Amino acid sequence: MKDQESGNVLEEIVTIDSGIIELKGELVVPPEAKGIVVFSHGSGGSRYSDYNHYLAHLLRQQEGLATILIDLLTEEEDAIDQRTQHLRYDISFLASRLITVTDWLFENTLTRDLKVGYFGVNRGSGAAFLAALARPMNVGAIVCRSGYTDLVIESLGYVQTPTLLIVGGNDCAIIAMNEDAIAEIPTQHKQLEIIPEASHKFSEPGAMEEVGRLASQWFKYYLSPVEEKE
Repeated sequence: MKDQESGNVLEEIVTIDSGIIELKGELVVPPEAKGIVVFSHGSGGSRYSDYNHYLAHLLRQQEGLATILIDLLTEEEDAIDQRTQHLRYDISFLASRLITVTDWLFENTLTRDLKVGYFGVNRGSGAAFLAALARPMNVGAIVCRSGYTDLVIESLGYVQTPTLLIVGGNDCAIIAMNEDAIAEIPTQHKQLEIIPEASHKFSEPGAMEEVGRLASQWFKYYLSPVEEKE
């Protein structure tokens, strides 16, 4: 799946240097973007996920949002995690990397004026919640697809960020997790969407497009400047 954007779109591979580690990401900023969506993937390969690329394309195409697909693990860490799988389950560790990315966006001249949204995928959803709690003034919206919300259930009672949870109708275990999560989140700006007949990966015809449509609308509303909502 390859993007077809044209015009004055800025697209580049970026290196986020924290002074300790370097994270690689793919940044795309359409002209007059109103917000930027950070993809929080549960492992190191966010840039190499066809699903993430496709959803990022839909966000840019449908609502003109900027996107960044970031690898939360370095190449060396990812190689180790492929064998041990311990880092992908360390939600606090992944959240710390997501915070590093968020801080970098607010320091970067191209993105510092854009409100940030998190698009959590699987275990990356837990990291998105923890990072939003750490940067409540900077993160304007969260969307989670097939989120393992049970990994951070004890923290959800503090979440005030507008949150949309998207689950496949055939993904029974994840539905139960997300029903528990939506009940825990105290903000009134929350929603659980269950896409009928869709599986965990939303690989059925039209399912991923529906994920993109729901996410685009949520991010557009909550990342747009206040005056545009009035």
